[in-house]
Amino acid sequence: MNTHKDLIVWQKGIELVIEVYNTTKLFPDIEKFGLISQMRRAAVSIPANIAEGYARKNKKENAQFLNISFASAVELETHIIISKKLDFIKLSQWSVVDKLLDEVLRMLYRYRESLTIG
Repeated sequence: MNTHKDLIVWQKGIELVIEVYNTTKLFPDIEKFGLISQMRRAAVSIPANIAEGYARKNKKENAQFLNISFASAVELETHIIISKKLDFIKLSQWSVVDKLLDEVLRMLYRYRESLTIG
């Protein structure tokens, strides 16, 4: 791999950001500075921290940024749960976001483990 852009987890993270933006466009306008803002920031933080960690070229630092990325993914997951309970949009409209978030969480976990175990 030459750059962070070659990492599938980073690519999936970018897809997740786009889906979060598209999905939150459907929220009520009143949430513009509430959950929409929080969800978008958390989503953007995921691939951003993957990229920053990869750029460090040091396993320990890379793993630390992956920890931050993982925490942002879990934060996003929490915001999604809250949004579903508040019934802003139909549950079926979350399917793509849910699938991508699950994939990203699994990939981040494995990537982080590969850096700390090896």
